[in-house]
Amino acid sequence: MSSAEKPGTPSGQPGALSAEQPGRIMAAEMAEQPAVLRRILDEAAPRIFETAQSIAAKSPRFVLLTARGTSDHAALYAKYLLEIQMGLPCGLTSMSTTTAYGARPVLRDVLVITVSQSGGSPDLVASTRAAREAGAITLAVTNNPDSPLAAVSEHHIDVLAGPEKALPATKTYTASLLALYLLVQGLQSADGTAAARTIPDLAAGILARREEVRHLASRYRFAERMVITSRGYGYPTAKEAALKLMETSYVPALSYSGADLLHGPLAMVDNISPVIAVVTSGCGGEALQPVLDRLRGRGADLFVVGPKSQVEAASSGFVLPTDGVPEELQPILEILPLQLLAYEITLARGQDPDAPRALAKVTETR
Repeated sequence: MSSAEKPGTPSGQPGALSAEQPGRIMAAEMAEQPAVLRRILDEAAPRIFETAQSIAAKSPRFVLLTARGTSDHAALYAKYLLEIQMGLPCGLTSMSTTTAYGARPVLRDVLVITVSQSGGSPDLVASTRAAREAGAITLAVTNNPDSPLAAVSEHHIDVLAGPEKALPATKTYTASLLALYLLVQGLQSADGTAAARTIPDLAAGILARREEVRHLASRYRFAERMVITSRGYGYPTAKEAALKLMETSYVPALSYSGADLLHGPLAMVDNISPVIAVVTSGCGGEALQPVLDRLRGRGADLFVVGPKSQVEAASSGFVLPTDGVPEELQPILEILPLQLLAYEITLARGQDPDAPRALAKVTETR
């Protein structure tokens, strides 16, 4: 049996993980991501396009995005896609205005997209139901077509990630990104599969570099805090990476837009606390360049995830194979080494990334 065939082993990595080994479930689910991405392109894409066309026919004038946790970062990615590619104004909802305060905004001609791995959180279901009653076009993007959220929504997209058992979400995040990308392409009457066809193989290549990430992770085993920054399409990646680090290794990780980092938080950056910069190839990376220059000027311990030229100019980093990959698809690749980094730091600190303390798979907020 090859290493790629052994259950619980990230593609390209030697040795199977035993049933008792910490992190075996998260490792297996990270390794599934290339297959999940292929499944979306092969099986889900036609249905996503049909859903997008049905929504486009209603000509929404505004988009509201509803989510929590990891799904909130996927929703933020969709916000960038919709605003940049379609010129549709978008907002991230505050569910408590509906669930706690009883507000009933007028939502005629508004598209409300709710992103949720499980589709089971009561506040997501309640706010989506209220949005539909208020005249919104409602779309649920979930990994569970039989969920309460899917039931109350007018439209539904299944991200086809398969059961996710580890508490830290990995494959459902990248699956949601790709599904949302295809949705936005479909809203423009475009078939987005052609541009995304290289993504599964590129993802597999990144996940095969686990030893490289393990070596990098050893530097950060005793970090007391970390800062993650990016701009543009990379900003949701920064926020998701911070969440993964906090929920698995318990390292306080602060995520900032590069622009916001310069407005005060830069003062806390020193040569001790690591700074991770997610640098996309494109407009977002260009906008981040002055921030990188300021960080280097402060002697920051800078770790770059991005193109080779940017990694070579930093203290350390992970080179992404983004040549020829559209900027809007790069976040699917950017998060993979950072998932691995959170995983490896957690193991190095003697903790189990499969079972973060005080967390449940379905968070039932109201």
